[in-house]
Order: sequence, then structure tokens, then C-alpha cells
Amino acid sequence: MHPMTSRIAAADPDRLAVDPSAGSAAMNRLAAAGEPFFFLIDAWAERWVVRRVGEAAAAGWSWSLEGRGVLGPPDPPPAYRRFTAYPVSLRRYEKAFRRVREAQVAGETWLANLTFPSRLDTDLELDAILRSARAPFRLGIPGRLAVFSPERFVRISADGRMASHPMKGTIDADSPNAVERILADEKERAEHVTIVDLIRNDLGMVARRVSVPRYRYLSEVRARGRRLLQVSSEVRAELGADWRPRAGDIFRTLLPAGSVTGAPKKRTGEILRAAEDYERGWYTGVFGAFDGRCLDSAVAIRFIEAAPDGSLVYKSGGGITINSSMNAEFAELEAKIYVPFG
Repeated sequence: MHPMTSRIAAADPDRLAVDPSAGSAAMNRLAAAGEPFFFLIDAWAERWVVRRVGEAAAAGWSWSLEGRGVLGPPDPPPAYRRFTAYPVSLRRYEKAFRRVREAQVAGETWLANLTFPSRLDTDLELDAILRSARAPFRLGIPGRLAVFSPERFVRISADGRMASHPMKGTIDADSPNAVERILADEKERAEHVTIVDLIRNDLGMVARRVSVPRYRYLSEVRARGRRLLQVSSEVRAELGADWRPRAGDIFRTLLPAGSVTGAPKKRTGEILRAAEDYERGWYTGVFGAFDGRCLDSAVAIRFIEAAPDGSLVYKSGGGITINSSMNAEFAELEAKIYVPFG
């Protein structure tokens, strides 16, 4: 076997994954010992990979959590000619959308984050995408995936202060009255308040003194001449200084991530898995690291992975509410297919 092929196989997260019980126990043990580790958890919190930082780095895994990790600052944008996405057919999307809508009319879910894979035609390589992407949270696994996420999941400081930053709402920053429109849109407002309330409830299961110090603030992403505005909120809570021996238990309680699932979380997840009819895999899961004192993590969105035939696939989606327009939601799925090279 070629050395590079062997290295990629050894780094395959599917081979390293364990069940939630074993994964959370490993996080508990390593955090309690103050030993730095990296972790990756899949979309539905069913497969966990927990590795000491040195082991993960030796396997070729690379990450950056707002500048902390084994990835350096972004490289200049690579030269490329092609970056064209081919989403699922509108017919397939409509079938899934209607299934979600029927569940919403029946009162089974009031917010569902519907996603699909899109085939990419590009001369960019995964490593070049990862190293040049300008995003606060980046993850790369050789031959498998590149993630350049704008969304933090949770950060826990050494003294047990906890913060989550759910993100809901995206608009072209150069469209007329973009700020006013995104903040005034009733569908986007309902979607955002639902997720903030869900995250507040989730944090309240593991911590105390839950608050929302920042609500619906805007951040900007630049991508190939485009500017996107994204709406987030900040939810805070206090775990207490004794949180480390239960780090994995905390994540097991909080996952799956609410912002990429919906509400109510358990039933919505069941509906989505049936409606999407594909495996999200590590997409919309969570990745992060513990540095011996603090823990930080991100939601695995803005996600490109290699298909078995070597082609690249971009997974994207958006939140569906009872007031959603199918065409508008399909357009949002397409709008989120980009690489943030600035």
C-alpha cells in the first residue's frame, strides 16, 4: 500500500468511531486528567472519535478553533478555474420538504433543518480548500473531508463558564436593505427564537444561570466576491469549576446540535432522517478540542467530503418552518455552497 494511502486509511474516522457510552467516558477520563484531546462526533451523536492531540495530529488530522490548534493562519487563495455545484433535483427536494411540512401541520415538529448533498465539479483539492478557507473553525481529515465552519457549538472555560452561539439566518449582504430585511423577516425571526430557546433549555440541563447576553447579532462572511450576513445569538451558562470529569456526559446530553436538527429535537431528528434519505455522516456533527484547561467546539457545517469515487460532495441545508417557501429554502441550500477564500 502506498504510504499516503496507508496514512489516509489510518486516519479514517469511521474506523476509529466508538459508541456514545465509550466516547463520552473517554472524554470524561482525559479531561479529568487534564490531558489534551481532539474529538469528532457525528450528526446524530451515535459515533464518537476521541483521540489525544498527539495521536490525532500524527494521523494527519488538522484543526483550528479560532486560531487554536494545529492549523496555521489561512494561506492565500489557491488558483482554480472550476467550482460548480449540482444540487439534488427540485423534485427530490420537494418530496422531502412536503414530508417535513406534513409533520409540521400535524404538530410533530415546528422547526426542522433539512439538508442534502450537492455534487461538486471543481479543480480544487480538499487540502487546498482547508488551508485557504477563512473561517473561525476549520477541520481537515486527509482524503476525507474539509470543514470551514462559522458556528461555535459550545466553549467551556477553565472555571466552568459556558457559551454557545447558535446561528440561524443567512442573506446576501449586497442585496437591497439586507440588514433590515433579515432582521425583520418573520420566518427567520421565528426560526431564530426557536433555536435560541432550544439551546437555552439544553444548557439548562447541564448548567445553571443561563442567559442570552447577545441576541441576533450579525457577522459577515466573504466568498468569491460575495458577502454573506449571518445571524447568531450568544447563550451563556455556568457549569462550575468541577466540570472536567463530566465533559463527555455534558456533550452526550447536549447532542445532537439543536441548530442543525430542530425542535423538538428527538422527533425532528427522526423526521429528518426519513425525509432526507441519505446519511449525513460527520456533517452537522460537532468537532473540538480540550487543551488541558478549556474546551472549544464547532458545528460541522460548510462541509465538503470525498465520495467513494473520489469526487467531492458539498452538504448544505436550512431550517424549515410552517411559514417556509420551498423555493426560497432550496435557494438557501444553494447559497450556502461556497468556499470562504475572501
